[in-house]
Amino acid sequence: MAIDKKQINSEAFQILSLDGGGIKGLFSAAYLAKLEDDLNINVVDHFDLLTGTSTGGIIALGLASGMKPKEIVSFYHEYGPKIFDFRGGEWLKFWKHLKRVLYGPENLEKALRDCFGEKTLGECQKRVVIPSYNLGKDEVYIFKTRHHTDITRDPRVPIWKAAMATSAAPTYFPSFKKIDHARLIDGGIWANNPSLVGITEAVNLLKVDLKKIRLLNIGTTSEVVHRSEKLDSGGQWAWKKDALTIALRGQSKGAFNQAQLLIGKENACRIDPVVPDQVFGLDRLTIHELLALAAHESRIHSPLLSKNFFEHRAPKFTPEP
Repeated sequence: MAIDKKQINSEAFQILSLDGGGIKGLFSAAYLAKLEDDLNINVVDHFDLLTGTSTGGIIALGLASGMKPKEIVSFYHEYGPKIFDFRGGEWLKFWKHLKRVLYGPENLEKALRDCFGEKTLGECQKRVVIPSYNLGKDEVYIFKTRHHTDITRDPRVPIWKAAMATSAAPTYFPSFKKIDHARLIDGGIWANNPSLVGITEAVNLLKVDLKKIRLLNIGTTSEVVHRSEKLDSGGQWAWKKDALTIALRGQSKGAFNQAQLLIGKENACRIDPVVPDQVFGLDRLTIHELLALAAHESRIHSPLLSKNFFEHRAPKFTPEP
């Protein structure tokens, strides 16, 4: 965390970027909730653009629709065990995961519809950019609020549908097909850390000067892992366990490093605590441990974040006519 306070000015454009990570998104939501308590602020008041992938997309959409981080924490606490409910032992889970998705979409869809109702992207109170992937067309798919006149279709999409699409993680959930019959899957396939998505949107569509951009990127923890030497020359069987986690971690770290190169190391901050191996997982319900970790990390970071990010006030977002 090396943001220089001298860089802070009223013309800054601040992006909040939220990584994917399944139930570990509870850490991100709880971290923001603790920051609000510690600093007596509304986090979203200080950011001009929100971007999030998968679980981070759900959080970004919640914030943009007017939810407080505490309410999002409650959402994870109430619905997490229902969304990742598996009846059977670890051996049965292993074999099912080999053959098909682990979880049906019904509980996730009910949770998101309970949370957002039929509110649309066009009703969001902040600019939002949410990555997904179109499996049928084999290309990226991005949901956006109406922050540019060229964006006409997305604002009519119900928020719960965008949330389903960005969080349909392969092998965990089936593709989501309720938007124009497209086969949409988790945006983590290409943008598990959506920091570059946010920066690109700011520069290309909103015409923001790179020098004015400041980025706060929140991850969902990184494990200390010893990678087996079998991976050095192993085939599909050797890589079956590690391929997904390495790909997600590599993309997240690479995206943030590139973001630093674009906007300057002094203008980019990533919060992603290192944790022991096998403590947290995409669908491992370690709720109390995640809450405790978020409280610890926010206590450490809140004084510096207060100076580096929360002196900026984002102008009110008014959708383009």
